[in-house]
Amino acid sequence: MKSSIKRVLVGAGFFLATFIAAITGYMMAGWTLLDSVYQVVITVFGVGFGEIGPMTPQLRVFTMIVIIAGCSSFGYILSGFLQMITEGEIKRALGVRRMMREIDTLKNHVIICGYGRIGQILARKMHEAGQPFVLIDNDTTRTAEAEAKGYLVQQGSATDESVLEAVGINRARFLATVLPDDAANVFITLTARSLNPNLIILARGEYPSTEKKLLQAGADKVVSPAAIGALRMSHMITHPASLDFLDQAHGRETLNEILAQIDIQIDELAVTPTSNLIGSTVGNVEVRGRGTFIVVALRKHDGSILVHPDRETFLEEGDTLILMGHQGDIPKFAKHHAMKRQMQYRGAKFSGRLK
Repeated sequence: MKSSIKRVLVGAGFFLATFIAAITGYMMAGWTLLDSVYQVVITVFGVGFGEIGPMTPQLRVFTMIVIIAGCSSFGYILSGFLQMITEGEIKRALGVRRMMREIDTLKNHVIICGYGRIGQILARKMHEAGQPFVLIDNDTTRTAEAEAKGYLVQQGSATDESVLEAVGINRARFLATVLPDDAANVFITLTARSLNPNLIILARGEYPSTEKKLLQAGADKVVSPAAIGALRMSHMITHPASLDFLDQAHGRETLNEILAQIDIQIDELAVTPTSNLIGSTVGNVEVRGRGTFIVVALRKHDGSILVHPDRETFLEEGDTLILMGHQGDIPKFAKHHAMKRQMQYRGAKFSGRLK
């Protein structure tokens, strides 16, 4: 692209120099400024109206040189423009092919439908977390912005089955539809659920009445930006000191980092078919841990979550204990009692699951 711009600039400079030199030459031959400019214009652009003044043999030779130089410089400029267009189209085509190859290799990735305000924040967070994702949006300006940031993008409507299939919906793990149009989010949810029954779908709902429709359409979770914003503002009013603590360190500190500073972590402890925790109670697990952790929640095998479960609650195959304790203690416990999958705690995201 830089070489084509340079070609245009060089051609324009040569054309301007030719134009000025030709006018000067005709004026030196005794022509007026207006006649000289007129002669150069009709000569360079090949209009062919004929000479408007006396033409000596020397002036005819000079005119031929002007024609050759003017046409050459103009052609050089035109070739630069054509090169710019060609390079842009080629780069765009190669970029699309490269992007599609990368999308075809994705597995267990996230599909984000909509690159508006919420979609932009979500994409940035996924990028920072190193989570593979691909965006879908039908606005060329927004898709260009996303491509400039290095994101994988598919232009089109997320309500179109072919578009969802192009971004590998059958291999995806999550789909987040965050369009401001509730009807579109419902339709996308229906389509995505039919294409991948195992997909975890997170849907945005602007109105309370839409939540039930989204859940019926197949959404696993419905998020209301208005409700979250109101809840945040209410916490600012009722618990200002706590929020100041969580937002300390110039806004860069997250609850996860604060917990890490005091050597605390949150882990998941899965009750697998071979685990000796099957049949035990929540209280028994805490006793076995010898005070190194506490059980803050229990996700049952049917997907329901019990916050601060009763100590007499029995554990079944497929359940997952959510523990909080000192780093290093929980992994040691897990090695002896169950297959453990550590989870990176992500502040508000996790707390939202427990509430």
